[in-house]
Order: sequence, then structure tokens, then C-alpha cells
Amino acid sequence: MPNTEKMNILIVEDSKSDVMIIERALRKSGSEVKCELSVAVDGEEALNFLYRKGEFADAPRPDLILLDLRLPKKKGLDVLATIKQDEKLRRIPVIVLTHSTAEEDMARAYDSGAASYMNKPVDSKDFERLIHTVQEYWRIATLPPEG
Repeated sequence: MPNTEKMNILIVEDSKSDVMIIERALRKSGSEVKCELSVAVDGEEALNFLYRKGEFADAPRPDLILLDLRLPKKKGLDVLATIKQDEKLRRIPVIVLTHSTAEEDMARAYDSGAASYMNKPVDSKDFERLIHTVQEYWRIATLPPEG
């Protein structure tokens, strides 16, 4: 069943400008799907959010995770591996959004269970279009039930 009401999206990104572009794109997309956005600024915070630790005790379970690779404290590929090895989290689709064009990063991301690997465009308008495309795809895709 398509996601027609609301999607909880976790953005794992340390760049404030990239977060602003993603938030702006998701909020002005014109999609009938309302997106509830949460942001984690480093890998440790992302895992605390997902495991509902500390200040994130009441955090919603994300329907989708947008994950940068170059993060402080815990790298994005390590966060991805942790998510995909966890019985309760592994069904959450994770889209890697990164500036990295390294083939080894892409291969490791897919080997670890990424749903997609996308390069962030330098131009903010192109970046917004990419986020619109991601949102529309996941609006019509069937999301897995909680694990």
C-alpha cells in the first residue's frame, strides 16, 4: 500500500546547509504525503535516536533514513551496518546521500544493505529535485512493516 498520509524521515547529516535544503525540498514538494522530519547530526546521535536512548526516548520509528557517509563520532557506513544487523531496525530503508564518489564506499553501502546510493548535487536546485524524486518514489513504494 502506498504511503499516502505521513512518513517519518530521519535525516542523518552534519551539514546544516544540506539539512536546510532537504527540509525545504520535503516541505515544499507539493506531495500529498506529510513528512515528519527528525535530524541527527552525527552517527552516535543517529543510533541513540533509533534505539530511543536518552533524550530520544520518545522518538518515532523512521519510515525512511537519509544517511550521509562523512559523519562525526561514528561514520555513516558504520551506522548503516549497525542498522542492517539489528533485527528491529533492518527493514527501515536507508538511502545514502553523500558527496563521495568512491566506488568502495558505494560497494560497501550496498553490501551493508543500503536501499540506494545517491550523490548530492552541488547545485541546491538540483539537490532539491533529487529530494523530490526520493520523496515521490517512497510515497508510492510499499514500506516494510516494523521488524
